[in-house]
Amino acid sequence: MSSKLRLVLDTNVFVVSVLPHHKYWWVFEGIINQQFTLLVSNEILNEYLEKCVQKFGPELSDERLDFLFELSNVELITPHYKWSLIEADPDDNKFVDCAVAGQADFIVTHDKHFRVLEDIPFPSIKTIRLEQLREMIG
Repeated sequence: MSSKLRLVLDTNVFVVSVLPHHKYWWVFEGIINQQFTLLVSNEILNEYLEKCVQKFGPELSDERLDFLFELSNVELITPHYKWSLIEADPDDNKFVDCAVAGQADFIVTHDKHFRVLEDIPFPSIKTIRLEQLREMIG
């Protein structure tokens, strides 16, 4: 691919990627090595922080999230419209809104609630799983 993928990472995907000894560390490493552009909104960052603090404590969580802002391939997106496309879990809509506003290529998720997006013609939002992302970025 000639240009970098623009991705939104579901919280579960982000959380499993932040520890170097975890099998999904390659995702966070991909952010560090600028293999793709990570799109985040304030709502997404707040959820990342909340879940990371619950799982790893405040020190590691603050360190990882602060580090993101030092990278040029992390874009803070401010969605100006709420699409409300995921009715089964409305909290997931923040990822959709960020993806649309940031012109993401994909939302990376394993959450079944995102499957509804496959049947919505507009806005067109594609989702992929971690295994598919791994194939794409090498």
